[in-house]
Amino acid sequence: MCLLLALPAVAVWWQGPGQAPMLDWQPQRALSEPWRWWSAAWVHLSRMHLLANLAGTGLVLALGWAARVPARAMLAWALAWPLTHLALLLQPQLASYGGLSGVLHAGAAVVAVHLALHGSRAQRALALAIGIALVGKVLSEAPWRGPLIFPEGWDIAVAPLAHAAGAMSGAAMAGLLLFKRGHAPPG
Repeated sequence: MCLLLALPAVAVWWQGPGQAPMLDWQPQRALSEPWRWWSAAWVHLSRMHLLANLAGTGLVLALGWAARVPARAMLAWALAWPLTHLALLLQPQLASYGGLSGVLHAGAAVVAVHLALHGSRAQRALALAIGIALVGKVLSEAPWRGPLIFPEGWDIAVAPLAHAAGAMSGAAMAGLLLFKRGHAPPG
């Protein structure tokens, strides 16, 4: 999954800014051009934006590898990917969006749910820490206040709803695919 996110993002970046209008999230084109539900993740608005998201991809990869997430977790993440962008329809004033960050939030949520449901006591504690960090980050960004925030030190605006939608869709898809009926987490 990480390669499916990172490699096209780098390829789109090297193609130049002319690719963005064909691939980024645009709510008015969401239904007529459904590839944008996926391709928006590959569009980056600056070099810093791309490098930060590639670093985040590496972190999610390391976390998933260390957690030994099963194939169902990768499927959950893959299903959360388009849902993350589709949720941006809730803020139609967000006329354009691109980047991996929403989908990376989904990946982190998937790993957290996996660890919470199937991990050891220490792994469940890590899952709780990841969950608290995701909720804290999403709340601090206040996605209900508007479509964009302008964090100090960044050369682009950030769309907090993408982060919130990613975390929620990742957790929801992981819960659906990873929960085993009658299975209690190890104690």
